[in-house]
Amino acid sequence: MFNRTSLRAAAALASISLLAGCGLVAGDDAEGSKKITVGTTSAPTTLDPAAAWDNSWELYRNVFQTLLSFPTGSTAPQPDAADCTFTDTVSQVYRCELREGLTFSGGAKLDAKAVKHSIDRIRTIDAQGGPAGLLGSLDRIETQGDRTVVFHLRKSDATFPFILATPAMSIVDPAKYPADKLREDGGVTGSGPYTLESYQEGDKAELAGNPTYKGFAQRKNDAVTIRYFKQSEAMVQALRDKQIDATYRGLTSEEVVELGENRKENEGLQLVESTGADIRYLVFNAKDPSVSKLAVRRAVAQVVDRSALVSKVYQGTAEPLYSMVPKGIAGHTTSFLDSYGKPNTAKAAELLSEAGITEPVELTFWYTTDRYGSGTEAEFKELKRQLEATKLFKVTVQGKPWKEFQGGYQKGSYPVFGRGWFPDFPDPDNFIAPFVGKENALSTPYVRPEITDELLPRTRKAGDRSTVTKEFERAQEILVEDVRLLPLWQGKLYIAASEEIAGGERALDPQTVMQMWELQRKTSW
Repeated sequence: MFNRTSLRAAAALASISLLAGCGLVAGDDAEGSKKITVGTTSAPTTLDPAAAWDNSWELYRNVFQTLLSFPTGSTAPQPDAADCTFTDTVSQVYRCELREGLTFSGGAKLDAKAVKHSIDRIRTIDAQGGPAGLLGSLDRIETQGDRTVVFHLRKSDATFPFILATPAMSIVDPAKYPADKLREDGGVTGSGPYTLESYQEGDKAELAGNPTYKGFAQRKNDAVTIRYFKQSEAMVQALRDKQIDATYRGLTSEEVVELGENRKENEGLQLVESTGADIRYLVFNAKDPSVSKLAVRRAVAQVVDRSALVSKVYQGTAEPLYSMVPKGIAGHTTSFLDSYGKPNTAKAAELLSEAGITEPVELTFWYTTDRYGSGTEAEFKELKRQLEATKLFKVTVQGKPWKEFQGGYQKGSYPVFGRGWFPDFPDPDNFIAPFVGKENALSTPYVRPEITDELLPRTRKAGDRSTVTKEFERAQEILVEDVRLLPLWQGKLYIAASEEIAGGERALDPQTVMQMWELQRKTSW
């Protein structure tokens, strides 16, 4: 039969065994029982951590190591390769002491110099779309002997430990990763729970347990195959056909609902549900003439019906979002709802008329066809329907595969485009800072000094993150004033898996990154 599990009720896995009519325990006596195959529609864009600020992190977390990490259930960074602490009272000097005996999978020693090399090269290479923007507060890195690394920050930054815990800060072997350019041989050399044995772009990654790993993760399987699917339908069918054991990222709302309701078709499967902090939003490129006028952007914000979008396209697997900071994160507001109220065509027409716009505004909306699941196409068709129903807009919708799509928005080619955001870390800073400034994660400069020069620096002095709510509320008000970003919805995350697989309720860390080592196969008594 089919079972649904919530992360807030992890103990329910025990009852699943009873419902299934047999007792199950973890074991490894069956041939191949400790190898897991996971399917996803989210393939890496690059194998080099210095170049990725995207879902490539899902692979990195499993094959690389970071100084700190987010074990399941944690609310703050915990030790991984090192123990770390601020040594001053203003959050500007951060000291890390590495574990003893760390090595890379190739046998080289992982020492303080390797850590410095790994972080420095991110800034030196400064890859477009890469994670260098996360290190804006870093001044310099000092090493003391083989095991001590000291980060000197140019300004107070209480979020710096959170940044070091992201897969972007993966520690790499200096002998394999040049200081001034990306690694180009297609290999991976890390010190994480797994080694990457083979990789076929867009097809699969073969992971094997790393026997020299020293960190917090406790592997419950020996090896993992990650299969990359272009369409979720094929992924779900592979799960039913027992070609894969579990899925992660990419299930459409229809598939989630169908998996839950059609028990006969989905006998022997389970669904683990997590309230996610992932969001979807529109980005307006203010340099493009079609959306350069604030009135146009505000008119779009005035007529988008999030409730209809979520109901028609996502069927309860998402909820309307009225702020870039989602529910569950400190400082969340409903700023867009407060300012615009319910969708109103008359108000939108008035905004356009006051700006001297009397003809329907022609817009082109871009989305990626293979990054966020098959439901994205339906989402953009619904947005087109909503806007054109007002007679105020004529909308063309265009989709491209992720790599082409990414290249297009990085060049500033798209007037309006859709993006998803899976948090780097669970803090409101991470839903504001990446999207503002001259150089940001969207490659569309958005300069607002009140946010970048006043509000964010003020919040980063506070180790107690509960004390900076007002600053983040004001930042969200500014985002509403400018409408450079338009939040649409906040999603839930689902892992669909065979009932033979345990650990799904622990597999997603607070960054919503898949920890493959938590998955294990069950065998009968």
